[in-house]
Amino acid sequence: MSDGLDKIRERMADYLNAQGVAAVTAWPAEERLRREGAVAAVTLRACQAGPAGFQSYLGERYNQETEQWEEIYGRKVRLTFGLDLYALPQAGEAALQTALDILTQACAGAGPEGLAIQEFSSGETAYDGDSRLLRKPAQAVCTAYLYAITEADGTFLDFEIRGERIP
Repeated sequence: MSDGLDKIRERMADYLNAQGVAAVTAWPAEERLRREGAVAAVTLRACQAGPAGFQSYLGERYNQETEQWEEIYGRKVRLTFGLDLYALPQAGEAALQTALDILTQACAGAGPEGLAIQEFSSGETAYDGDSRLLRKPAQAVCTAYLYAITEADGTFLDFEIRGERIP
C-alpha cells in the first residue's frame, strides 16, 4: 500500500510536528533521541472499518491523466490514535501541560490531510516506571475513507486514505 494504513502513524506525527508539537511514531525505524521537553508518541490504538456505500461502491471519478473513468470502492474507517505525552521527570508536569495545550489546539483543527479529527481526550499525569518518564495519556479519534480505484479492466490500484469533507 503506497498511502494506506501503513503510513498513517507517520502522517499524524508529521501533522503534529508542523503544528508545533514534538511528535514521533512510537516504534520509529531510526534510533530515538532523548529530548529535553515533552514529546508525543503516536500509535494506532484501534481501527474500525464499516460500509461506506452499497457493496463498498463509492462511485466514479474522471482521471485527467489517463482520460478515463475509474470506479472507486472503499470503507469508512474510524481510527483511534494514541498521542501519549512523555517528558523527563526533571522537566516536570509543567512541560507536559505546555505540550498538552499545543496538542489540544492542534487536535481542534482540521487534522492531517485525509483525516478528520472527531474527538480528543487526555488523562492524568503519572510516572511510567518502564520508561522512567512522566506520562500523560492522550488520544484522538479520526474518520477517513480507505478506498481503492479500479482501472477500466477491473484491476485494483493501491489503497489510499482520504478524508471526509465537512462543510
